[in-house]
Amino acid sequence: MSRSPAVALAPGVWRIPTAGRALVNSYALVDDDGSVTLVDCGLKRAPARIVRGLAAIGKAPADVIRIVLTHAHPDHAGGAAELARRTGAPVAAHAADVGYARAGHSPPRDATVTGARLFARLDGGGRFPAVEVAQQLADGDVLPIAGGLRVVHTPGHSPGHVSLLHEPTRLLITGDALFNVAGIRWPIKVLCSDFRMTQRTAHVLGELAYDIAAFTHGPELTDNPRDRIRAFLLRQP
Repeated sequence: MSRSPAVALAPGVWRIPTAGRALVNSYALVDDDGSVTLVDCGLKRAPARIVRGLAAIGKAPADVIRIVLTHAHPDHAGGAAELARRTGAPVAAHAADVGYARAGHSPPRDATVTGARLFARLDGGGRFPAVEVAQQLADGDVLPIAGGLRVVHTPGHSPGHVSLLHEPTRLLITGDALFNVAGIRWPIKVLCSDFRMTQRTAHVLGELAYDIAAFTHGPELTDNPRDRIRAFLLRQP
């Protein structure tokens, strides 16, 4: 797996690792005019790595015109306030997670999962620097990003969790609907708002058309990713 600060996935699309080689990922999508959209901003300490990733593709914070969050958790929205400050770019998130992003804390955890309440107390409720959200997203929105970025609402990990389908390159960003850490797997139960809902809504990812599956936790899949994701989903209850 590459140690590069930015990994090319498709024309105009790069993965930027913000923790480990691919433990936590952000994404940069470059439009024809050279402008950049960032998807997710990692933990609070991630902006420096994201700026290095941008530099590796010949871009700077001033080129970023939009930030899209897959959901309001510290490892995805933690660096958003700082990056919004550095870039001046507006932030977009699904309407159901906007309040949590603005308050700077994760949505409530799934009370039916053993240990979720304890974990929430131990991590301080998943707090991160509050960030203003300028655009509220909805399922089915097609954002004018690098030829079209479709919003796919996949709630459960958080109420407003979204996956994103870049239609021109047939690249899917799963967000935390699924991880690819030592194989395809579910997100960590204690971090979900509704784990059973996560399992239900992830099945939509098996119905989409894509040739690359990019994960916010783990490396991308380029070898029959849709079939591999469908096989994983079919094994689940």
